[in-house]
Amino acid sequence: MKPSVSAWLKFNTVGVFGFCIQLLVLTILTSGIKLHYLAATFIAVEAALLHNFVWHERWTWAHRRLDVTKVLTRLLRFNTANGFISIVGNLTVTWLLVSRLHFHYLAANIIAVGCCALLNFFVSDRLIFRPSLRDNL
Repeated sequence: MKPSVSAWLKFNTVGVFGFCIQLLVLTILTSGIKLHYLAATFIAVEAALLHNFVWHERWTWAHRRLDVTKVLTRLLRFNTANGFISIVGNLTVTWLLVSRLHFHYLAANIIAVGCCALLNFFVSDRLIFRPSLRDNL
């Protein structure tokens, strides 16, 4: 099954809103609560992941009519795969840009999200929101 342009556009639309949530949480945690930027990045990425999962489930891949009884399994796979890519990617890129190249942590987060987006789409399309054979019968 080839990924559709529509799914790619929806994925990125959801991602933009998720990223806004990520930046909002990051700003609140670093500026308001004064949490270290790496701990705040971890929490902010997780908040965005949960937001994105719900929208991908209900909109991005809704056309696949996925088995509703397997939503928790998909959430676990999404949080594990995309979470790993997003959290490790965000923490690594953010740390490198902030500590080595002296970027502002918000700019570093923007770059990090861009680096992870394409890989997250293909993992989601191929592994997480793929219909089972039974779903297509």
